[in-house]
This record gives sequence, C-alpha cells and structure tokens, in this order.
Amino acid sequence: MRYIESTSTDPYYNLALEEFVFERLPRDDSYFMLWQNEKTIVIGKYQNAPEEVNQDYVDKHGIRVARRLSGGGAVYHDMGNLNFTFVVDQDDLEKINFTRFCLPIIETLAELGVKAEFTGRNDLVIDGCKFSGNSQYLKKGRVMHHGCIMLDSSLGTVSEALKVRAAKFASKNVKSVRSRVTTINEHAPEPITMEKFKEALKRHILGDDVETYVLTEEEQAAVRRLRDEKYATWEWNYGHARAFDMVREEKFPAGLVTVHLSAKNGRIEDLEVSGDFFGNGDITELELALRGLPMDEKLAERIAALDLEQYMSGISPEQLAGLIRG
Repeated sequence: MRYIESTSTDPYYNLALEEFVFERLPRDDSYFMLWQNEKTIVIGKYQNAPEEVNQDYVDKHGIRVARRLSGGGAVYHDMGNLNFTFVVDQDDLEKINFTRFCLPIIETLAELGVKAEFTGRNDLVIDGCKFSGNSQYLKKGRVMHHGCIMLDSSLGTVSEALKVRAAKFASKNVKSVRSRVTTINEHAPEPITMEKFKEALKRHILGDDVETYVLTEEEQAAVRRLRDEKYATWEWNYGHARAFDMVREEKFPAGLVTVHLSAKNGRIEDLEVSGDFFGNGDITELELALRGLPMDEKLAERIAALDLEQYMSGISPEQLAGLIRG
C-alpha cells in the first residue's frame, strides 16, 4: 500500500485528488491518503445542499460547501479534523461494508489510550458519542473508503453550520448536535497533537517502511483541472432546482430518504430522490426509470425490477414504494 499526503487544505482540490487516485492511478497498487480541509461542510453525493446547510451561517463564517463522490450524510471539516482515504481492490466486498476499514482507527486509538467502537451504519463513537463518520464508493472492482476523524474540531461550529432534520430522530426529545458528537481529545488521557495522531495512524496501517507516492507535475495539473471543472462548481455542489408538488421524507435503518414528487393521473410525473443513504449507481438513472410508473399497489414490484440495491443500499422496494405512495 502506497501513501499519499495532500499538502493542500482546499476541499475542492482534495476531493478531486481522491477521485484522481481512485480513477487514474495504477490499479496494481493500493493507496492510503491523509488530508485536511479548512472550514468546510462536505455533503454526501445524494444530499440536497440547501436542505443540509445553514447557508446564512456558512456565508457569514467563510465555510465552504463541497460535495463528495460517495453517499452518506453531511460532515464538518476544519483543521482539528483529519481525513483518511483507502483506495483498494474490492476483493470479496460485494456490498458497502465499513468494518474492515474502521478497525485500524479503533486499534490506533487504543494504543493512544482511547477506547472507541464502531456502531450503527457508519459511525465511530467514544462513550456513545460520534467522532468519525465514514462513507464508501465502489466501482469496477475498486473501493474508495473515506472518513473524517474529529481530533480537536470546533463542535460549536458543527451544530450551527448543519441543519438538524427532524426525520432523522425516532424520539421527539431531540438532543442537540453538540451533545451527540465529540472529539478524541475530550477523552484522551493527555492531549494528542495532530502530527502525533497522523504518525500513529500511518505506522499502524503502513508499518515503519512507508512507500510514498508523489504525483508528477502532469498528474497535479490533472487534479487541478478536475477541481476547477467539477468540485469547485456550483452545479456539482448545489445543482439545479426543479419544481415539485410534494415532499415526503422518512428515516429508515439504512438512511434518511427524501422524495420530491410530482404526480398526474395517478402516475409519477417527475421526482428527485435525495438523502444520506449509500449507493453506487447514478441516482438519476433510478429517477428516470421511476417516471411514468403508476402509484398503485404494484409499485414495489416494479421498483424491485430496477435493481434498487445498487442505487440505494439497504433500502427495500417496499420502503421506497411506501414513501412515494404516502
């Protein structure tokens, strides 16, 4: 496994670098990356930015909004946060699975005197409070697993910059974002510096003999083009807005799903699916396939024929049909 460390703190560059490593670097190698971003909200591929971000707060505090290549929920990055990425062969990983990539984080923290565990869909927690969210993207036999680790992040900014969606909570007694997230240093026997944590994580994953991959000038130029043409654009991060008649939303075990829907004569006329679920297919393909379908009792059967799992991992045809039908 070869090591890549980004010296940039620009979220658009770093997300472009991830995609470049995943899509363009030799497939006979695997890669481990560490990187940091200045103040940024990073949203999942299938999320609707205006519904996830407190735009007024973000604008006033110079926080950038960036969309990543994988699904899942919105996370906050700052210089107290360390991001990591694995790019490896898919092997026997047929579906999205987080455990094998999160275990090294847990083991590294144990060496530093912090007891952490993996829980839920994709979270790492300490004493029940989340300090790391993880996501994955699978394509053509390769997997990109990435996560953010809150070593010493500003928790107050997290709660202000992200909107809390009522549908995400089973209980009406909703706790604040601030009480549900934590940082590693709140639980460490003594404060851990970013450099110490990075070195411990590198050593645990790569051993003492680290083989570093250094991008050529031509490769760096390609990353910058991808940054400018995709990740830094309004079209990618905010997208277009279509007019819809209905909004339906539900929190399933596999994630939050929001459907913006227009219907005519009992059939789906147009719809847009968003949320913090995971998936690897192009969600617009699913949206197009659903247009024109009757919203009757056989909708789940029709959705089942569309290979829903590749677009919305863990969401059943019955769940999506029930949400659409209302």
